Amino acid sequence: MSAASIVDDYVSALPGDTRRLGAFEWGVTLQPEAAAGWPLDLGLRIADGLLRVQAFALAADDAINPWNFLHWNRGTRLVRFACTRTGDIWVHGDMPVAAIVDERAVDRILGLVAEGAIAARSAMSADQGSAPASATGWGALGG
Repeated sequence: MSAASIVDDYVSALPGDTRRLGAFEWGVTLQPEAAAGWPLDLGLRIADGLLRVQAFALAADDAINPWNFLHWNRGTRLVRFACTRTGDIWVHGDMPVAAIVDERAVDRILGLVAEGAIAARSAMSADQGSAPASATGWGALGG
C-alpha cells in the first residue's frame, strides 16, 4: 500500500472535520475544546519524499519570547517550532515516506504536531509567554 493511501485511509477515518485538498494533501481541524481554546488546523502533504505536517500555533504577540521555542526544539523529535518573520509560531513535522508503513506512523507525526501547537497555546495562556514547569520537558514530544 502506498504512503498516500495509508495517509488517506487514516485521515478519512478520523472523527470531525477532515478533508482531502489534493492528490497528496489533507487537512484536519481539531475543535476548540481539544486545542487549548480555539480550532487547530493541521495540514498534511506528501512532497519531496516526506510526509510534512504543519499547524499554526500562535499569532505574533509581544508577550511571546520566540527564543523559548528554539530552546524547546532541543527536546523534541520529528517536530520543531518555527517563527515567521512577522512573529507567528508554527509547528512542523517531517517523516520520510519510506517510514510510513502503517497508520500508526501517521498518527504519531500528526499527534506530535498537534501536541506541540496545543502545548505552545497552553503555555502562552498560562503565563503570558512563559512555559509552565511541566512544559519544559515536552513529555511525549520527545517522540
